[in-house]
Amino acid sequence: MSEQHEQLQSFSEQEGIRRAKLNELMEQGNSPYQITSFPVSHESQQIKEGIEALEGQEVAIAGRMMSRRVMGKAAFAHIQDGAGRIQVYVRRDDVGLEAYDTFKSFDLGDILGIKGKAFITRTGEVSVHVTAVTLLCKCLKPLPEKWHGLQDQDLRYRQRYLDMIVNPEVRNTFIKRSAIINAIRRFSDSRGFLEVDTPILHTLEIGAAARPFKTHHNTLDIDMFLRIETELYLKRLVVGGFDKVYELGRIFRNEGMSTKHNPEFTSIEMYQAYADYEDIMNLCEDLIRETAIAVCGSSKISYQGQEIDFTSPWPRISMAEAVKQESGIDFFDWQSDEEARACLKERKIHVEPYFTRGDCLAELFDEFVEQKLVQPTFIIDYPVDISPLAKRKPADPRLTERFELFIVGAEFANGFSELNDPIDQRQRFMRQVEERKKLGGANASVDEDYLNALEYGLPPTGGIGIGVDRLIMLLTDNPSIRDVLLFPTMKPIA
Repeated sequence: MSEQHEQLQSFSEQEGIRRAKLNELMEQGNSPYQITSFPVSHESQQIKEGIEALEGQEVAIAGRMMSRRVMGKAAFAHIQDGAGRIQVYVRRDDVGLEAYDTFKSFDLGDILGIKGKAFITRTGEVSVHVTAVTLLCKCLKPLPEKWHGLQDQDLRYRQRYLDMIVNPEVRNTFIKRSAIINAIRRFSDSRGFLEVDTPILHTLEIGAAARPFKTHHNTLDIDMFLRIETELYLKRLVVGGFDKVYELGRIFRNEGMSTKHNPEFTSIEMYQAYADYEDIMNLCEDLIRETAIAVCGSSKISYQGQEIDFTSPWPRISMAEAVKQESGIDFFDWQSDEEARACLKERKIHVEPYFTRGDCLAELFDEFVEQKLVQPTFIIDYPVDISPLAKRKPADPRLTERFELFIVGAEFANGFSELNDPIDQRQRFMRQVEERKKLGGANASVDEDYLNALEYGLPPTGGIGIGVDRLIMLLTDNPSIRDVLLFPTMKPIA
């Protein structure tokens, strides 16, 4: 048995047939992999939309053959390109016997270059009457069966390329993702914000609850951490004189995975000097509403069967008041952290020994309030002990000028009037480091350079971070973050 025959036997029957066809082409000196280009004149959608002007005109298209129907001396096929699908009509008398037989030997999934004339069939379908066909690339694996498609969700995420070939609506989601990101950038630029890039690799392990990914820099021989936010670098830039800055990019958190969480995700953070959290809430409303209108055509959308209305103004309610309304528990009745923890234990709500009153209020919010916030709602005035970078409220220093935006029972944005008191900030950083070490962050440390920047003076500033992937989920009506990430994080197959 030849080595080539042994290799063919190791594949499935269909793969073996396809590889045998490829070997035959190779032996004839007709390898499709040697072709470097094909002069495409039109995409499928251009021909369909412009058929009145193009009918009878020469066109050249290229794409993947998704179907074929042979009827003796003629055949119909559908070619799928980046814009959609279009029918082609191949007749033996037009292309010649040899070319026609070669076309019949092609497999579904093969990538073809087609030259011919645009026309409309008797049934009214815009098509291309073929004069020449070129095999541009051989598809060596059979596509999923036509009627059942690619249904395995795990396989769809792992092999997104195959998902997009057989499920064209998936490509539409990612086209819309690009449109959403472009709309966010246009909005930010139109408001006078400067887009900047800050480091992804950090030398410090910062933050309290968020766990960073750790790596090692060989040349410097130091451990480094992938960023969990862009905040501190962006505020350094405000200190330096940029009054409006934003960064749209990847953030990395070494945490759990779910329909709403991926270890790497996209966010936008924006900072505006001489603004407070009220100004930033207005900015947030405008950004999301205008993005929805730009991409979806309306300030009202449908998400998983329910209408979401982005029309301003959005409700604003304090966290303490929201919890009191839903649970009957009043944050201001607690006189100590111990009393707060005892209150939660009585309600059989999870509590850690180190929880503060603020932590306990946040637990009650998660338990009683969050899932009920379907329409866009700002929850404001968070306790200071769970808001290490937010400015205190002048009227009540136990609280901060902080907000989070909730829609369809999930958090979409977090913002506040930025703390610019370097003394207060140092104290809060120290508490944050202690909390991080309790959670296993042995290398947690204070960002001394950021404190140094604050000592030069950060003007009154408002800032916000928005989860872009979650916003894309909302505007594309997808229930999982994996549906809007081209290549979501997956556990390797053993």
